Amino acid sequence: MHRIFTTSVASVYPHYVAKVEKKGRTQAELDEVIEWLTGFDKQTLKGHLEQGTTFEDFFADAALNPHVDQITGSVCGVKVQEVEDPLMRQIRYLDKLVDELAKGRPMEKVLRG
Repeated sequence: MHRIFTTSVASVYPHYVAKVEKKGRTQAELDEVIEWLTGFDKQTLKGHLEQGTTFEDFFADAALNPHVDQITGSVCGVKVQEVEDPLMRQIRYLDKLVDELAKGRPMEKVLRG
């Protein structure tokens, strides 16, 4: 089992926020991206962060967007669509969306709209 699976989302979330804010995006936009991917509204996301939910449990509770197959490209040199472990692929989807948001990609493209 990879270490990230048992890491709390709350321990990584501030890094996501810092990454997008450093590039001129907002925490609200980050939360919108997370909601698009997982189906978690602001209250549900807040609950997971407060409870220290692990990535494994976070994605187990998620209702993934049916358009996740449109998320392609590389994160840390690995093509997300080629990641074999389903949980790791979901985590990489999130990483890819955060990267796209931070790089200034228009929200409608980040959300595959």
